[in-house]
Parts: sequence; structure tokens; C-alpha cells
Amino acid sequence: QVQLVESGGGLVQAGGSLRLSCAASGTFFSINAMDWYRQAPGKQRELVAAITSGGRTNYADSVKGRFTISSDNAKNTVYLQMNSLKPEDTGVYYCNADITEFGLLRKNYWGQGTQVTVSS
Repeated sequence: QVQLVESGGGLVQAGGSLRLSCAASGTFFSINAMDWYRQAPGKQRELVAAITSGGRTNYADSVKGRFTISSDNAKNTVYLQMNSLKPEDTGVYYCNADITEFGLLRKNYWGQGTQVTVSS
């Protein structure tokens, strides 16, 4: 079984910064990609940023130039550095991992979510 544990959320004023972390633990063959999603109240969950095991990244247009996703493959950890935060960045941020398990079965796992609140 794989677990994703997120940390780093909180309350910050507009223009401030936060850094989220997500660590994967358990027994698995490899991590193919790790992503950050967010869900604002009353809205659908949306992809914020993604990174593959090879380091290729992808960002939502709304966060380009402000957020940076990175990973430490040795620690099975992904980070999301969020700068110049805006009130519209408020929401629950979820980590997602695309993992290949032993036996080559590919599965998606979700973290429990961490709240980010940006005050104006």
C-alpha cells in the first residue's frame, strides 16, 4: 500500500509564499509522475502542476510564473513552491502520484489534502 503525506499549507496574506511537500511511502516499483491539484469551495478539482520522473513539468495557466513544482526522487517527495499568492489560490491542495507497483500494475494515489488560504 502507498501513502501520500502532504504538509506546508496554511494562512498567508496576498503576495506571500508557501511551500507544500508531499512524500510517498510504502512499497512500490517506481513513481511515474506526481501532481498537485486544488479544489476551491464549490468548484471542481483542477490540476495545478505536474512533474514526471524525468523532470518534465506542466503548469496551469493561472499559476505559470508564480508556482514551481520540483521533486527529490531519492526521497520520493514532490514540492510546490507558491509565490505571489492571490486570494483565488485558496483551496485544498491535493497531491497525486502515478505509481507502478511490483507486478507492473499502475495506480493513482491521492493524499489527504492540505488547506491553503490566501487573505486579501
